[in-house]
Amino acid sequence: MAKKTTITDTPIPETKPVKEKKAPKAKTENAEPKAAAPAKKAVKAKAAPAEKKVATPKPKVVKTKTAEPVVAAPALVLKAVEPYSRFTDFDISLFKSGKHFKLYEKFGSHVVEYNGVVGTYFAVWAPNARYVAVIANFNGWNRGSHSLNARWDSSGIWEGFIPNIGVGETYKYYIKSSTGEDLEKADPFALRWEVPPSTASIVADTFYEWRDADWMTNRHEHNALDKPYSVYEVHLGSWARSLESPDEFLTYTQLAHKMVPYVKEMGFTHVEFMPIMEHPYYPSWGYQISGYFAAASRYGSPQELMYLIEEFHKAGIGVILDWVPSHFPGDIHALYKFDGTHLYEHEDMRKGFHPDWKSYIFNYGRNEVRAFLISNALFWLDRYHADGLRVDAVASMLYLDYSRKHGEWEPNIYGGNENLEAISFLKEFNEAVYSHFPSAQTIAEESTSFTGVSRPVYLGGLGFGMKWMMGWMHDTIDYFHEDPIHRKYHHNEITFSTIYAFTENFMLPFSHDEVVYGKGSMLRKMPGDEWQQFANLRLMYSYMFTHPGTKLLFQGAEFGQGDEWDYSKSLQWHVLEYANHQGMSETVKALNHLYRDEPALYEKAFDFTGFEWIDGGNANDSILVYGRMGHNSKDDLVIILNMTPVPRYNYRIGVPAAGAWKEIFNSDAKNLWGSGIINYDAVKTDAQKWHGKANSINITIPPLAAVVFKKIPDAPAKYELKR
Repeated sequence: MAKKTTITDTPIPETKPVKEKKAPKAKTENAEPKAAAPAKKAVKAKAAPAEKKVATPKPKVVKTKTAEPVVAAPALVLKAVEPYSRFTDFDISLFKSGKHFKLYEKFGSHVVEYNGVVGTYFAVWAPNARYVAVIANFNGWNRGSHSLNARWDSSGIWEGFIPNIGVGETYKYYIKSSTGEDLEKADPFALRWEVPPSTASIVADTFYEWRDADWMTNRHEHNALDKPYSVYEVHLGSWARSLESPDEFLTYTQLAHKMVPYVKEMGFTHVEFMPIMEHPYYPSWGYQISGYFAAASRYGSPQELMYLIEEFHKAGIGVILDWVPSHFPGDIHALYKFDGTHLYEHEDMRKGFHPDWKSYIFNYGRNEVRAFLISNALFWLDRYHADGLRVDAVASMLYLDYSRKHGEWEPNIYGGNENLEAISFLKEFNEAVYSHFPSAQTIAEESTSFTGVSRPVYLGGLGFGMKWMMGWMHDTIDYFHEDPIHRKYHHNEITFSTIYAFTENFMLPFSHDEVVYGKGSMLRKMPGDEWQQFANLRLMYSYMFTHPGTKLLFQGAEFGQGDEWDYSKSLQWHVLEYANHQGMSETVKALNHLYRDEPALYEKAFDFTGFEWIDGGNANDSILVYGRMGHNSKDDLVIILNMTPVPRYNYRIGVPAAGAWKEIFNSDAKNLWGSGIINYDAVKTDAQKWHGKANSINITIPPLAAVVFKKIPDAPAKYELKR
């Protein structure tokens, strides 16, 4: 762990800027599809003892048949740190201009072979440091034995090759700041870190022989905006624990064996991991990241995480990663004041400090920081085959006055409150992601009315693929929290979302944020007795899955966990032994399959022509009737929601076409723990105008339930029935 920052007068070994030696072709780790051409697998090497002075060996005399002895050349002796570099002049130019988006191939620690010797190349950005050295187990954490070389090109990069050091070596950088501070910093580009509370970096690689080529080749078919997109949000540390050791985490490998078949059975199309980048403070849920390029070591190695993602892909399920470019913690061993100055964060705390989270905000106006962040985004899509990035706290990035009082923020050059540097960064980030990985998706957690979050950059937007529909989430939960007898007075809350539903590519979330800090579980937000709580929750989920937009549901909500989410414990899987919770699980499973099977629910998810109100004004009965349409009229659906516990018999609704209409989903079914009021038989239309339609049907609407009807295809002509 890093020691407390001190100021000393420790003499600094003399270091001079050196020009790089032309490096022989290095052996590096494999790259994944759609990245740079793969290189050879890194060679592992045993760590060498601390550097010792080596005397020049005497010429060795080799006996031969000739009379004259043959003198062998002395063995090559390498320096403690060789002036080796992986950077070209073009790399440096891109880095300085903020346009180098593959920095993970250059910075950090890389096992390579140099002059026939296997060792590790180190590179770190510390432009304001007086001295930088690698301190590690192999040199007894000696600050003076392995000093890195400062490049001559004013890039601020310190680098060097240390022979006989390989994968598994634990290390940090000792940095002597320009003000005399002694800092011990973990590597910002390290691929692996020690398990917290230890804080050192570990030399590692991301070599993995991927076996998900089918998924990666056809990912565009699963990840498109006109395909079903139902996301299961997961916190790896609390999804499940071992029954024998409930205080221990399951590894990535163990999760692959348990979680993948479960998510597939439940019918979700994607899974979203809350941040799995290295973070020192577990109760932050991963949102206070210290190691941006390292998979959380609590759960295993980088390759084990790759195996987990690969297993999801083999099961036909996409993987989205939570990504946090908005802020980082002030831990002394990490990014904060990295070289003794505000290197990654703003020096002006009106821009550089987040009052809500007591963390530090990236300086989006600094080219090197932009390149660091965009490289990090591409890293997870490249090396880990992630299918999308959900970007956290976008709203806090967009506004200079976010969570700040008058006088605590400084306007932009135009006198407004928009953070122009952050806006520019987000646009460049999205352009980089979609240009390098066009079949991936970016999703913004953005809670304001900022215009064009999911509009392409070339049309003036931020360029995200989707945006969380936070207003819909809050309005829906508030409405369902009301006792049904009062819902007629809040009818506009449940219908309001369709006014702006097509202004963005919206994802409808019921996320982790709604089941923490005393908000209670999704089930306990519902009013009434036990039966009504479950019925209300089934109804609310039915509303979500039939409303325009993609879907997201947090772990535990799918089976109606009664207690609020606790990050320190496993989900309460034992409740699935009870019929009510099993019914809730079956409801979500049925809704996922309905969503995936019916094109009307996803083909026009972001198009106003895919939705119509049939009756959105019956506030007195608290009944909603709406249609969903796809590209083909034969796929049209009619959805009816009864927001009260009163069943409605002989209820007439208008339908878009004449013929027989069949109930294809009912949230009141017995197997879902409903009361079992079902429309068993197909209902034929009457030529009676209703709800502005030329045809209508008479149906029964069960209490606190949703029903979905679809027209039965007309019988073909007789000649078409012949074989």
